[in-house]
Amino acid sequence: MSLDPSPRRPPNRDPAYSIVVPVFNEEGAADALAREIDAAFQGQAVEILFVDDGSTDDTRARLARAAIDIPHLRILGHRRNAGQSRAVRTGVLAARAPIVITLDGDGQNDPVDAPRLARALAEAPPDLGLIGGVRTERRDTASKRWASKIANAVRRRVLNDGARDSGCGLKAFRRDAYLRLPFFDHNHRYLPLLMIREGFWVAFEPVNHRQRHSGRSKYNNWSRLGAAVFDLAGVVWLRSRARDHGGVD
Repeated sequence: MSLDPSPRRPPNRDPAYSIVVPVFNEEGAADALAREIDAAFQGQAVEILFVDDGSTDDTRARLARAAIDIPHLRILGHRRNAGQSRAVRTGVLAARAPIVITLDGDGQNDPVDAPRLARALAEAPPDLGLIGGVRTERRDTASKRWASKIANAVRRRVLNDGARDSGCGLKAFRRDAYLRLPFFDHNHRYLPLLMIREGFWVAFEPVNHRQRHSGRSKYNNWSRLGAAVFDLAGVVWLRSRARDHGGVD
């Protein structure tokens, strides 16, 4: 991992929220998304962490230019592509706030919804570990929506974790809770189940979904299906090996 120093240092005050955004070859969306996030959290104590997951385009350079105007924007980077789950973990490990909000880097998650989820989690009891977004109107192709509908139905039947939209990247969760979870590739899709496994409860809120205006999806339906079947089997095994923590004196 490398760290690109921003032209201005982040504020000294501790942030209330850390917004983590993994990006890979999103030169057409990343800098505009950073500015939207900054506007959505205007006046709040936040830090914005973009994790460049080994992009081969101009993504990192455009983010560096945006950081000139956004002093609390931090840019982290992987030397080579390591996947979305690893990029999220890199951001969470570097985060300074107790509550982390994640958004996908393609701009389809609407940053306007992020403060609402963040506030709801901050005001909730400490045993609420995560609030996940549920996209009310998908702005994807028909084939992608259909594949997602089937995958989510199978997932709910097998895992029974309450998640109706496992692919939504907009989530708010407690950093300390996340750090207690087992890490594996694609674990960002199973955070609700993993939180429940660790003794937390989870909630879900409707969020907006926007059309992609640049770049292209990093997955296709067949690659998603293959990964989902393999991952689902592993997560079922993980759940079967969980034991009650027994309480803490």
